[in-house]
Amino acid sequence: MSEKLAVPIDVAVGILMKPNGDVLLGQRPDGKPYAGYWEFPGGKVEAGEAILDALKREFVEELGVDVVSAEPWCGVEHVYPHAHVRLHFYISREWRGNPQSLENQAFAWQGCVGVEPLLPATIPLIKWLDELRK
Repeated sequence: MSEKLAVPIDVAVGILMKPNGDVLLGQRPDGKPYAGYWEFPGGKVEAGEAILDALKREFVEELGVDVVSAEPWCGVEHVYPHAHVRLHFYISREWRGNPQSLENQAFAWQGCVGVEPLLPATIPLIKWLDELRK
């Protein structure tokens, strides 16, 4: 691999948070890098697409959920062997519909996050989320 890294790929990531603080995590399906790892749902931002619009589109496509509102929370850059990503995290406390597995992925509501393995870029966020919920 060359020393020069590719331009990071922008990814919109959503954290659905219930009033009790539980958050939704999805498991990466077979055929994708890091299959079986748990992450917050989301996906690539298309050219010319606003990050929030990408988040809303991904949640409809992946989970059949209509995000009504979401607030920007944090940004994280992470270099994986297969991609350099810039993750834009949003927290949504308001959505319509119940999550469905539209891409054959498992998902789970978690209070104290206990699913493993977690996608490496997700790990530090769990601690930050615990602080936010206090």
